[in-house]
Amino acid sequence: MHAMGVRRAIVLAATAVLFAGCATVTTPTKGDPFESYNRTMFTVNDTIDQYALKPVAKGYVWAVPEPVRNSVTNFFSNIGDVYIAANNLLQLKIADGVSDIMRVAINAVFGVGGLFDVASAANLPKHAGNFGMTLGHYGVPPGPYLVLPLLGPSTIRDTSGLVVDYYANPLTYVSPDSVSWSLYGVNLVNTRANLLGATDVLSDAALDKYSFVRNAYLQCRQYLISGGANNAPDYSDAPLPNYGDDGAEPAAASGAEAAQPASATAGAPHPASSSTVPGNQYVPPRAPPGFPSFRLR
Repeated sequence: MHAMGVRRAIVLAATAVLFAGCATVTTPTKGDPFESYNRTMFTVNDTIDQYALKPVAKGYVWAVPEPVRNSVTNFFSNIGDVYIAANNLLQLKIADGVSDIMRVAINAVFGVGGLFDVASAANLPKHAGNFGMTLGHYGVPPGPYLVLPLLGPSTIRDTSGLVVDYYANPLTYVSPDSVSWSLYGVNLVNTRANLLGATDVLSDAALDKYSFVRNAYLQCRQYLISGGANNAPDYSDAPLPNYGDDGAEPAAASGAEAAQPASATAGAPHPASSSTVPGNQYVPPRAPPGFPSFRLR
């Protein structure tokens, strides 16, 4: 009974926080009609990251040598290339899809199961891709910006693509489940460790972290969907894209994968390298989507 009362108290407190947040923005920014909710959820995610995920990531960096961490990153990056290849083929980007398949094969065979990124040394570039990008490629409008619990920045379109991403992730089919969860946990901590420097820069540079991350995410998704168009991203507090009835895509050029918003200080982002795993690869095994993508402080 006591445990039941504690759970109810936690639920009521969380509900109160959400409703309180919904009253803080009387005039949402155009293109962000859910801004009140989004800001509240962004704060919740940021707090969880600050007090749970970030300390664990720092301990991981302290305890695990950098060469080992790089090998872990390469391993999960190679797994992610499987469904990146599938999405590139769905978009009829045949050359990119074949290149991704070759990356998987070369790294699996010559890179000791993907622990070493031999493919990049062989001039096979790392691409980014998920089903949300595939939908965007075929003209599906992004819809309003949305901050998901624990997952972070998204849009209506990208959120709907999470289900396909889940089933396309090879980690979903690892048996037994305990091994699958263990692999996901290692990937989670390693990914957050890779983003420690970027989030520190974001914290120091952005006066309003929510606006910075929102604009960076919307710009970067359009940048990736459009193929870059040779334009450097602008992560300043630029106007949001118009999500009117015409369903038009954002017009601004964009940049790196959403998991790396703070990299704007280094110029135009590029597709993730052998030492960076794109954020769209982080899908929990055998569970509904709803886990962190870690773009927080």
